[in-house]
Amino acid sequence: MKSLYLKKEDCCGCSACYSVCANQAISMKADEEGFLYPEVDQSRCVDCSRCTEICPVTYDGNYKENDTPRFYVARHKSPEVLWQSTSGGAFTAISDAILRQNGVIYGADYDAGFHVLHQRAETSEQRDRMRISKYVQSDMGNTYAQIKADLKAGRMVLFTGTPCQAAGLRGFMNNSSFADRLYICDLICHSIPSPLIWEKYKQLLERENGGKLATVQFRSKKDGWSRANSNKGFLFTIDKSSEIQEDDRFYQLYFKVGSITRPCCSQCRFTDIHRASDLTIADYWGIEKYSPEWFDPLGVSVILVNSPKGAALFDQCRQDLVTEERPQEESFNEQQRLREPSQFPETRSDFWEDYRRFGFEYVIGKMG
Repeated sequence: MKSLYLKKEDCCGCSACYSVCANQAISMKADEEGFLYPEVDQSRCVDCSRCTEICPVTYDGNYKENDTPRFYVARHKSPEVLWQSTSGGAFTAISDAILRQNGVIYGADYDAGFHVLHQRAETSEQRDRMRISKYVQSDMGNTYAQIKADLKAGRMVLFTGTPCQAAGLRGFMNNSSFADRLYICDLICHSIPSPLIWEKYKQLLERENGGKLATVQFRSKKDGWSRANSNKGFLFTIDKSSEIQEDDRFYQLYFKVGSITRPCCSQCRFTDIHRASDLTIADYWGIEKYSPEWFDPLGVSVILVNSPKGAALFDQCRQDLVTEERPQEESFNEQQRLREPSQFPETRSDFWEDYRRFGFEYVIGKMG
């Protein structure tokens, strides 16, 4: 097997191929934009084709559910949970239902250097670190293998991640007999920003402020939860000061410039209402138009119930939520990623050429 994909638009970086290879012939290597891609060690590869057979990008149907999901508006009953969540606290309620049954949670977290990676949580304190959005593609590492080990040990598992990561996990599990204990929750994903640009941005903040980053937070609710504020409020502190500072330049690169997302996002196979998961969560954009009494400046979630397993888990977590079933058209109208992939700007190649020639400070300075 010389290569697992023909062009970069055909690889989402989910790492299912890496995880399924029995001969450890595949490694995930970063390209010049910082995105991980599988690389094959020809001396180890036996051409079994298992890696390509399970790929969620090329697999027929992409592991998505066939049934139309049911849509719910949801808000956690705890104001504290709402304040600590990106939107309406749906993830906390769903994961608490798993933790109450001695289950395990897998989700995106930071390591000590604020690199984004998937981690394992057995307690609410560990889980709480996964609440806030992290606008960077996470490194999956050996997450899929760890999940399989937990399932084999009889544990219930909740996995949360992007739609392509969710589909990659389904491919890796391949309808295993113990997969009935696995619950998958995906996000309505805008697109996946570059880990390399995130690293350069962190380094810039540290140079400008003369210290190491001590805390970071995307999508602070200091200005209230709303669509208009969703690309604001990146807060950070430096180790030499307790002062909370705000900076919006990474948001501008992501949302305004639009050149730092993974190539496959422009041809995403998961931007429709049929999901490769049991539950889908996101912000309930537009709820103030359709049902103003539901709006809350601390956040409101939409939950898509995609499968019978998802419906059973949703019933278990509703004790912590205020919910109401809503028409699918509301979310379909407001959530563009339920209809079509993100589109790259025509200047994307210019951005990366400028970055290679002149460096990060140059491209971020061009934003004005």
